[in-house]
Amino acid sequence: MECVISWKTSDPPPNVWSLRSVRTRLLAIALLPIGAVLPVVLGFALFWWLGQFDELLVSKAHDDLIIARQYLRRIMERGDEQIAALAQSAAFAESARAGGLDSLLEERRKVLGIDFLYLTAADGAILAASPAGARPAGSARWQIVGAALGGKPRTVIDVFDADALDAVSPGLAARARLDLVPTPAAAETDRTIETRGLVIHSASPAPLPDSRGGTQAGALVGGSLLNGNLGFVDTLNDLIYAHAGLPGSSQGTATLFLDDVRVATNVRLFGNRRALGTRVSKEVREAVLGRGRTWLDSAFVVNDRYISAYEPVVDSTGRRVGMLYVGFLERPFLLARWAMVAAVTAAFAVAALLTVPFLLGLARAIFQPLEQMNRTIATVDAGDLGARTGTVSGQDEIRLVARRFDELLDRLQARDAELRAFARELDARVEERTRQLEETRRQLVISEKLASIGEITAGVAHEINNPIAVIQGNLEVAREALGPAADEVQTEFDLIDQQVHRVNMIVTRLLQFARPDEYAGYVETVVPADVVTDCLVLVRHLLERASVAIETENTTTRTVEISRTELQQVVINLIINAIHAMPEGGQLRLRTQDEDRSGLEGIAIKVADTGVGIPADQLRKIFDPFFTTRTHGGTGLGLSISYTLIARYGGAITVDSARGRGSIFTIWLPAARHPD
Repeated sequence: MECVISWKTSDPPPNVWSLRSVRTRLLAIALLPIGAVLPVVLGFALFWWLGQFDELLVSKAHDDLIIARQYLRRIMERGDEQIAALAQSAAFAESARAGGLDSLLEERRKVLGIDFLYLTAADGAILAASPAGARPAGSARWQIVGAALGGKPRTVIDVFDADALDAVSPGLAARARLDLVPTPAAAETDRTIETRGLVIHSASPAPLPDSRGGTQAGALVGGSLLNGNLGFVDTLNDLIYAHAGLPGSSQGTATLFLDDVRVATNVRLFGNRRALGTRVSKEVREAVLGRGRTWLDSAFVVNDRYISAYEPVVDSTGRRVGMLYVGFLERPFLLARWAMVAAVTAAFAVAALLTVPFLLGLARAIFQPLEQMNRTIATVDAGDLGARTGTVSGQDEIRLVARRFDELLDRLQARDAELRAFARELDARVEERTRQLEETRRQLVISEKLASIGEITAGVAHEINNPIAVIQGNLEVAREALGPAADEVQTEFDLIDQQVHRVNMIVTRLLQFARPDEYAGYVETVVPADVVTDCLVLVRHLLERASVAIETENTTTRTVEISRTELQQVVINLIINAIHAMPEGGQLRLRTQDEDRSGLEGIAIKVADTGVGIPADQLRKIFDPFFTTRTHGGTGLGLSISYTLIARYGGAITVDSARGRGSIFTIWLPAARHPD
């Protein structure tokens, strides 16, 4: 029989650059991850990282501000304690009676390191003052003095004008005076000098003898000027930044403001000159002094930007009179940010330069032979049955396909007649084979499911036992390395041992499910209540996280013969199932009791929850392998394995449940037989 081979097609020649062409698709597969997906992923990662970086900087500034606030508060408390101690001292009382208060106040003022100290009566009369020549006036206008005369000691920060400063200590106003330095970004002002002083102001009740032999109210008042107090800011700066480990040339700074003027600071104007008299930026002034909020952000400080934290300082009347500031130079962190961005970008660029040519070469090695075979097919379709693809470079599957394609063309014409002869017979055989294959396929599906269990089990045993062995080995190394010190964490080590053993037992349970005849647990006499107690310890974190209340009851007087680990595994599985059944929390009741069945003595462990319950149509399936009611996370093996384990020891697991009223799982085991 003569056979004529002819391929007919009406399709136009393919456009190799169309979206449906193999060339375009291969190039897209090769370049899309590098050119589109990876840049987007890197962009999101950098965006997230930079945001976290900024939050960490602001968080550090906030923590530093808390330390500064506590340090300032401690200084004020110490001043309060010192003034109160002096006012209540025997030396003060003796000097008050003998009339030698001026010398005592002078001596104690120098010892305490404060700038002024005076004693006032309830009528405002100054009974004694230090330093010599001090003439405190108008003390009654200070709220803390009135509070001290009323019996309540107080320490606050107050603002003294120049006259008040000179009145309490001659020359103190000169120390407080600062020439204002023009500062970029500060609010406009007509002032050129600052004559006021920021003072830590303390007053304490001081009983005074009166003419009738009794006592009258008095107040001992003292204070320290903070203007120019470099020791305060230097100590504060060392306290916060001495061991902070700021990167590069970043510098930590601290400042105390009177209104918006730096009166005590370690910020440098230039060289070693401190920026005393410079002013805070306008935006910070409006936020902190104007609106009374804490500033946690980048801010312009004198001549550069700092990661800054400002909070208002209030006087005895609650009025915002100044600010407390800490911060560190922003530039090194900006350089670190952009260095990271540049490093990631450069790494991506280098990776792309090295990877893209390689990927293009791989793609070209695929689509060029395919295009060559396509041209051969077009030639054969035109009527030239002698056309061949010829030799294709390379030693891959494409070359093999091209060679086999040529061999196919060689044999195609010779085989055509033979194929036609066997066509009808082949159709009949195909129909019969199709029927047989369908039946075989159904059997294979069942066989493959069962075989998969063995494969999964072997894989689990191999993949889990190795790291568990490493954990156990390193735990022993830790015990030997710690020596006697290991006794402090012996409980934790024991818990790790138990959990490692538990993992080994879980692997064994899987193997038992796949090959139950090859494994058997170590049988021992077990007290059921002890097993329940151990299980609660192991799942304690799950119970606390799920807000589940525990109720336990033990009335059993019997023991059972079973592998303790296997019984523990079953109880833990039931507890975890109960937790999952109570996603909004609830109550878990665990009870052990004596229970006889079919004339046999036994014990029962009941695990009851107040969860969602199990529908009636699912109760008969819950012990089937791979059946689970969870939408995610469940394997469907837990209850099946548990049922198999309990049945091996002559016991049973039963369940009583209904939708909406919780479930009660009961483990029944025959009691251990004890010789008389």
